[in-house]
Amino acid sequence: ANQVLVNKRSRETAERTRLNTRKKLTEKIDIANRVQKFVDCRTKDIGRREIFIVEGDSALGACKLSRDAEFQAIIPVRGKILNCLKAGDDKIFKSDIINDIIIDILKVLGCGVEVQSKSNKEISNFDLGNLRWSKVIICTDADVDGFQIRTLILTMLYRLVPTLIQEGYVYIAESPLYEINTKDKTYFAYNETEKAEILGRIKGKYTIQRSKGLGEN
Repeated sequence: ANQVLVNKRSRETAERTRLNTRKKLTEKIDIANRVQKFVDCRTKDIGRREIFIVEGDSALGACKLSRDAEFQAIIPVRGKILNCLKAGDDKIFKSDIINDIIIDILKVLGCGVEVQSKSNKEISNFDLGNLRWSKVIICTDADVDGFQIRTLILTMLYRLVPTLIQEGYVYIAESPLYEINTKDKTYFAYNETEKAEILGRIKGKYTIQRSKGLGEN
């Protein structure tokens, strides 16, 4: 009797394993479940889909509330990523906390990479036809740290997927550094020079508010 029960349970376990394996092999890959904190959009029309690479979790929350969820997706960069211009191919694809950010971004883009490395086991070779987005938009704060993170992301794309830049898929979302309010009008200045020019034209009282970052505005 015990042997009959063992045989029965073995058959049931084998059948469950077979069904689970079949389900994993046949189901559609869901990037949202594989990449941490990636927020997808609703539309599947690649001609409309836009991906925003934002700076940190606070910016993720602010951009998530202000985006159009129909065609705009978001992935946050958790801190400063590796400088891909100076690093070798093997170092870029090593699986550690910093470089996992790069791997996540490349997974979400879907088009693979244009460099070959023995350490690159997760990302396929480059194929522009597999790109899941019409625009890749870098959105960081208008401060020194934001500019540095923007430069590091651009460097990563230039090193690993330069065709995206050459073909015009990469954009930068410029956020103003100052908001200048008068009684009748609001001005936005993107740098100190623009601020000085605007203040030179204003007559009367005004107030200036410096940008606090995407996550605090």
